[in-house]
Amino acid sequence: METSIDQENILKKKALRKMKNSALALLGFAVLLFIIAIYFKIPMLQAFSEAAMVGGIADWFAVVALFKHPLGIPIWHTAIIPTKKNEIGENLGNFVSEEFLNREKLEIKLEEFNFATKASDWLSQEENANKIANLVAVNIIPGILKTIKDEDIKRFIQVQFKEKLEAINFGDWVALALEPLQKGNVKDELLTNILDFMSTELSNNKDLIRKKVKESTPFLSFGLADKSISEGIFNGLAEFLDEAKKPQSEIRIKIDEYVYNFLDKVKNSEEMRIKINNMILGFAGKKEVQDYINGIWDEIKLSISNDLEKGDQSSIKKSISGLIQTFGNGIKEDSVMIDKINNFIKNDLLSILLNNKKVIGELISSTVKSWDGKEVSEKLELEIGKDLQYIRINGTLVGGLIGIIIYCVEWTYHYFVF
Repeated sequence: METSIDQENILKKKALRKMKNSALALLGFAVLLFIIAIYFKIPMLQAFSEAAMVGGIADWFAVVALFKHPLGIPIWHTAIIPTKKNEIGENLGNFVSEEFLNREKLEIKLEEFNFATKASDWLSQEENANKIANLVAVNIIPGILKTIKDEDIKRFIQVQFKEKLEAINFGDWVALALEPLQKGNVKDELLTNILDFMSTELSNNKDLIRKKVKESTPFLSFGLADKSISEGIFNGLAEFLDEAKKPQSEIRIKIDEYVYNFLDKVKNSEEMRIKINNMILGFAGKKEVQDYINGIWDEIKLSISNDLEKGDQSSIKKSISGLIQTFGNGIKEDSVMIDKINNFIKNDLLSILLNNKKVIGELISSTVKSWDGKEVSEKLELEIGKDLQYIRINGTLVGGLIGIIIYCVEWTYHYFVF
């Protein structure tokens, strides 16, 4: 599949070929004029065509010699670009590091450019924000999802979950949550409500109690003891709960003491806190909980993928675009932030570039040196070869005009002197 760069190179090759043919056609026309001038003995036309041919051929040689050996003959000082590639790269690196990376020149340009303002204006435009958001949503996020391993993420979540749980003292949390029960009427109200609930459930399950008692009594009793036993159990439990509801009853006092002692242990006993922590951590270590935690990443990944498939309607893409626009507008309206960004670029970033300009120059030089000489020559010819063909055309035309001028001077000299 052809990319936009491939299509652009095809167009450049066509344009270069067209210009080469035009220059060659003009040189061929000069040769034709020379033949006509010789045949019909036209001195001025002969002078024009001779000079045009010399100029055209000389400039053809000069242009071709930049990129390769003319006619494939390894003439001295030809194929300059591929043979002098290393020197060109070194000179280019030195030029960039010494001339382009110059503090005074760069500071003036940065002052004029006002990077922060231009960048914020660009980012605040919806079209530009959508371009960045689309790049992130289409390329970056899917690329990250494909690159990372699910096992590593799940392992990371498991480790983080375990470390966070172990760092939490659940005993303190439980003690803090239960502390209000030791104060005021909260504990009494809660206990009364629990006892009321138990009384209600006891009444609602009277038949169940009888059934359980019957199943537990000996077969030889013929069910004679079932009713009396079940009634005794039921009545005993009911009386116990009714007595416990009375605030000053002995049962209620004992229950209060038990609750108070339990809360006190939770609050002050390190052993009780350890038990609570171990109980919660043990629950978190169960397979069902671990499977649920592992499923969190699968759900997140699936949600992200499904959302990105919506294209322009993607919530993630819209959110990214909105954040970029908000960021751009925020900077644009914040003069302090604009000054900070510009100063950072002018001072800090510029200092980093200048302190490493030698490294940058060496990087450019080594990069150019690593290129294939023939490939560099072909690429440069593709970029500037079309314009260089005008040198050949101009050489042919200018050479012909100079030939006419020389002929006229010579004719005048002979006519008036001799």
